[in-house]
Amino acid sequence: MSLMPDRLILADAFHWEKTAPDRLYMTQPMGGGRLETFTWAQTLQQVRRIAAFLQAQNFPPKSKIALCSKNTAWWMITDLAIWMAGHVSVPLYPNTTRDAVEYVLEHSESKLVFFGKLDDPAEIRAGLLEGLPIVAMPLSESAAGDLKWDEVLAQNEPMAGEPTRDADELATLVYTSGSTGRSKGAMLSFKALAIAANALVSELNLGPSDRMLSYLPLSHVFERWVVETCSFRGGFQLFFAESLDTFVQDLQRARPTMFVSVPRLWLKFQLGVFAKMPQKKLETLLKIPILNNIVRKKVLAGLGLDACRFAGSGSAPVPPELLQWYRDLGLELLEGYGMTENFCYSHMSKPGRVRVGYVGNAHEGVETRISEQGEILVKSPASMMGYYKEPEMTAEAFTEDGFLKTGDRGELDNQGRLKITGRVKEIFKTSKGKYVSPAPIENKLLTQSDTELVCVGGSGYPQPYALVMLSEDSRKRADGSGRKEVEAALREHLEQVNRLRDRGRGRLGDRERLFDPDPQAQARQDRRRLQGQRRGLVRREEDRDLAGLKRPARPPIRPSYAPASPSQRS
Repeated sequence: MSLMPDRLILADAFHWEKTAPDRLYMTQPMGGGRLETFTWAQTLQQVRRIAAFLQAQNFPPKSKIALCSKNTAWWMITDLAIWMAGHVSVPLYPNTTRDAVEYVLEHSESKLVFFGKLDDPAEIRAGLLEGLPIVAMPLSESAAGDLKWDEVLAQNEPMAGEPTRDADELATLVYTSGSTGRSKGAMLSFKALAIAANALVSELNLGPSDRMLSYLPLSHVFERWVVETCSFRGGFQLFFAESLDTFVQDLQRARPTMFVSVPRLWLKFQLGVFAKMPQKKLETLLKIPILNNIVRKKVLAGLGLDACRFAGSGSAPVPPELLQWYRDLGLELLEGYGMTENFCYSHMSKPGRVRVGYVGNAHEGVETRISEQGEILVKSPASMMGYYKEPEMTAEAFTEDGFLKTGDRGELDNQGRLKITGRVKEIFKTSKGKYVSPAPIENKLLTQSDTELVCVGGSGYPQPYALVMLSEDSRKRADGSGRKEVEAALREHLEQVNRLRDRGRGRLGDRERLFDPDPQAQARQDRRRLQGQRRGLVRREEDRDLAGLKRPARPPIRPSYAPASPSQRS
C-alpha cells in the first residue's frame, strides 16, 4: 500500500486557502501584550508576494534560500514562499555561531537569507557572507542595506496559480549541529515531508479544531514535522511563544490540544507545581476521591494543558517516576524517537500502548532491526536523499540494503516496541577495565526533585561520577541557608541509586556505583568537555531531533558536582 498522500505540502496550503480562507490559522505575539493574527487567506497572500519577489531575483531554479529566525508566523510564510517560487529552504539555527552560519551559507551556496527574530542578531550577522542579499523579517533588528519585509510585500503583486513540486524534488536542506564533527546537510524531499505529515495527522486524528504552541526551534526537523508540515496537512491553529518570560502565558493563551516538549521542560513544569504546592500534599490530595479530579484539573489548567489530548516527549528518556506523575494527573506522555536524517519519522508510543522505558512502535512503513553489534537500524519512507555534497558520508550512513545507521543501541520487545539503551560510542571504560553505559544511571539520578540535568562520566576512573545541575529552586536554596539541606538530600539519593537493584541483574556492581565527589582538576576538564553543550538543551538536540521524538541526547549541564579527588583513585 502506498503511503503517499493525495497532496504534497505546498498543495495542502493551497487547499486551506481555497476551502477555509477566513479561518484563523496563526496567532503571533508582537510584544507589549499585542497580538497579530493570520487567516489562511492572509497567510497565503503574504506567501504569494514573497514568492513573487523571489522569482523576480532570477535565481537559478532550485536555488538554496537561507532562513534564520526564532519561531514566528513569518518563518512559516517564508518557507512556503521559497517552495512556491521553486527553490529549496535552508534553515539556520537561531542560536548558532558566526562560524557555523558562514559554513552553512558557503556550503549550501545560498543566494539570499531571510533574517528574523533572534536573541543575538549580531552573532548571526557576523557570519553572513559579504554581498549576500538580506530580507529583514518582522520583529528582527534590521540594518542598513537590508530589504524590509513590508516593503517587499508592497512592491510585489501576489504570485498567481498553484505551482506544483515533484515528490522526489529536494524540499529542504537541514544541517546537523556538528557536535560529532563538521555539520552535514541532510537532503529531505517533498515526498518525505508529505508522508511524515500525513501519517501523524491520520494517526492522531488531527484537524482544524486542534491547537498547538510552536516554541521548539523550527530549524529542527521535529518542530518542522509536527508543527509546520502537520498544520499544513491538518489545518489546525498555531500559536507562537513570545519569550521564556511569557511562556506560561503563551501556553495558557493557546490551551493546546497537542503539546510536545523535552524532558527538561516536563521536569520544570513539575517543579513549578511543587513550588506552589508541596509534593507530599499534592500526592495526598490526589488520593482523595472526588477531590482528586478537582486537583488534577486545577494543576493542568495552571499549566495551560487542561485541553491537551496528546502530550509528547523526546530527545532524552523521561524518568519512569515523572511519567507516572503526569499519568496521575491524567496526562499520558507519549515518547518517540527519530533523527534529522529521517525527518523524525521513525518510532512513537501509541496511546494506550505505552511501556515505560520504551519509545514505542515503528510508524507505518518503517522497518526496524537490531544489528549484531546492538545498533538500531531504521528504514523509513521519510529517509533523507543523502548528505549534500557528501556521497561518501551518505554511503557510510546506510547499510547496503538501505537501513539508516542510527548510532544508538537498543532492543525490541515482543510487541515491537523499541527501547534505547544508549549510544554505540558513549559507553566508557573505567580504570578497572569495566564498561559502563551512563544513560541508565542518569535516569535514576534524575528522579530526585532537586536535580534538573545530569551527566555521568568516569572514563579512566575506578568508578563513575555524576555532574549535576540543580533545579532553579534548589540553586536558590543552595546559595542561601538551605545548602546543607540540599546536599543531604543529594547524598541520600546517591546512596539510594547505589543500592538499587537493576531488574534481572541484581545489585549495581562496583563499576556502576557513583562517587560522592569532591571538586578537583577532573571537574575543570569535564567543564571544558561540556563547554560546547552549555548553549542549552535544544541546541544539543539539533542532530538528534525530538524534539520529543528525537534520539535520546546527553543533556548539557553546568556542573555542580565534580569527580573524586586523586586520593580516592585506585
